[in-house]
Amino acid sequence: MSRRNARELVLKSLFQIDFSKDTEPMTAFVAAKEGDISEDEDAYALGLLEGILTNLSAIDAKIAAYAIDWAVDRMPAVDRNILRIAIYEIFVAPDSIASSVAINEAVEVAKKYGTEDSGRFINGVLGKMVKNHGSV
Repeated sequence: MSRRNARELVLKSLFQIDFSKDTEPMTAFVAAKEGDISEDEDAYALGLLEGILTNLSAIDAKIAAYAIDWAVDRMPAVDRNILRIAIYEIFVAPDSIASSVAINEAVEVAKKYGTEDSGRFINGVLGKMVKNHGSV
């Protein structure tokens, strides 16, 4: 199973939800699916999406506290949503993953979908959070 595939699916779903405020999460999730994805990836992705949306206010507050000089709603949508995924996986998920793994995955996804600066930005924000709150 590739959890990266699941994270990319969640990123696409969150991106769609950001730009279609009235879109139901499941509609966005189904629309973001491309090609074949295993049942394990699908289940992991759905759990991530539901967890992120349930805890969105707390996750965004954490981003706002550490993304100095960036309003959450004004930062690039890809960066914002990659941060949401990583923060959920590190600090909120019932089965949290190691912060080093989550940060590495976030940076790799940012390199694929974000701008030239996305990886450094995401690494910096997540690194500060982990330093101040400890890693899992």
